[in-house]
Amino acid sequence: MQIPYTVEERPDTGLYNAKLGIWLFLASEVMLFGALFSALILLRTGADYWPHGSEKLNVPLATLNTFVLIGSSVTVVMAWASLRLNEFKKFRVWLGLTFLCGLGFMVIKAIEYGTKFSHHLYPSTDNFYATYYLMTGLHGLHVVGGMVVFAYFLGPGAKMWKTEPERFTNRIETCGLYWHFVDLVWIFLFPTLYLL
Repeated sequence: MQIPYTVEERPDTGLYNAKLGIWLFLASEVMLFGALFSALILLRTGADYWPHGSEKLNVPLATLNTFVLIGSSVTVVMAWASLRLNEFKKFRVWLGLTFLCGLGFMVIKAIEYGTKFSHHLYPSTDNFYATYYLMTGLHGLHVVGGMVVFAYFLGPGAKMWKTEPERFTNRIETCGLYWHFVDLVWIFLFPTLYLL
């Protein structure tokens, strides 16, 4: 028995199942990160003193990470577009570059965390570092999750291209939507934590 609406759009929503599912999942993620941003705002407005992010954090490294993630949004779109053009080899190159951008982001974040830890700055240090580590750490877990999915579609999941190319293309599109969300969260985290 085949699952309906994996390729065709549902008549009630105009979306295929995976796209509908990813939008519902992303809505829950918006609520999660929205709650964290709200908590940060309440902590900042209620504190007698809240440090400027540039006083305690490495803005140049975070800026580099911002460009890395913005670049990865471009490469994931190019991977999807390559599939739409029936160019599987180009897809693998673009998705591989997206994976490498994610890896680069995590390496830069590890350098930043390592520097903080070497100066004995932990989540327990103060509310600033507690929110910094919580929000960037949770974001980092989302980056790793996306990388795991990309690795799967570069490896064993790529077999679907031969049997169900349209469904495979849809899966890459939904992964791309998730990745864009991860990038968008960073676009909000970067100025909120590092610049304000």
